Amino acid sequence: MPITNSAKLMDGRALARRMLEATRVKVEKIQASAGVTPTLATVLVGDDRASATYVRMKRKRCEDVGMKSLALELPLGTTTSQLVAEVKKLADDAAVHGILVQHPVPAPIDKRAAFEMIPVDKDVDGVTSATLGRVILGMPAFPSCTPAGIMQLLREYNVELDGAHAIVIGRSPILGRPMASMLINAQATVTLCHSRTRSLPSLVRNADVVIAAVGKPRFVRGGWIKVGAVVIDAGYNEGNVGDVDFEGALEPASLITPVPGGVGPMTIATLIDHTAEAAARQVGVPL
Repeated sequence: MPITNSAKLMDGRALARRMLEATRVKVEKIQASAGVTPTLATVLVGDDRASATYVRMKRKRCEDVGMKSLALELPLGTTTSQLVAEVKKLADDAAVHGILVQHPVPAPIDKRAAFEMIPVDKDVDGVTSATLGRVILGMPAFPSCTPAGIMQLLREYNVELDGAHAIVIGRSPILGRPMASMLINAQATVTLCHSRTRSLPSLVRNADVVIAAVGKPRFVRGGWIKVGAVVIDAGYNEGNVGDVDFEGALEPASLITPVPGGVGPMTIATLIDHTAEAAARQVGVPL
């Protein structure tokens, strides 16, 4: 008799709401103890509509928890040196506790040069090389928000990572690579793959946890998923489509994130919480 299964949805929206409420409490404590309101500075270059929407969402969540948001919008044609200079001003501003340079940054700007201008203690989006190194080594840092949010989801749903085989599809420095490191630090055995990995379907079929972050719609097919696997879809493509064939993966998976409503809300909630934590450390308020 074939094994059948009905996947349980991992509700990122519900968990994000609880996280934001907890962050609100932290903000109130910082305000009461130090008279300081945590502030996130967002830097947007160019006129990409999707990026502008994401920045508005992040600023709105700041306001929802009582934090301040400072918006810096730079025109298309901004040079690398101009962007670096603006980020340096924010880095030197004691009233700014977290800095987010919205990516993608339009070419030909050297985004890495801009990222590296962010001090580690204000790198709430986990984009600097220093932060990535700390994450790899398991040292204190604010890791990239999407993998950090995914780890929160895995903990919320009691996913056992110790000894589990996890596969991460995607190797970006702000998602796939820190995700693999965080899973390794949680005692998982990790295979880091990408869209050009040979025999990818057979690798996925052996995984207990599948994290798709490849940036291609429905790239991971339902037939690749092992029965009982946990499936995290960190992709978002036009038409509210993720990187996983959601309908095809529903039957074999034990847990799966929807798109939207899974990883996305967790990313933003993690960013806001990181900013509150950064402010607390900078002004010396224990949380």
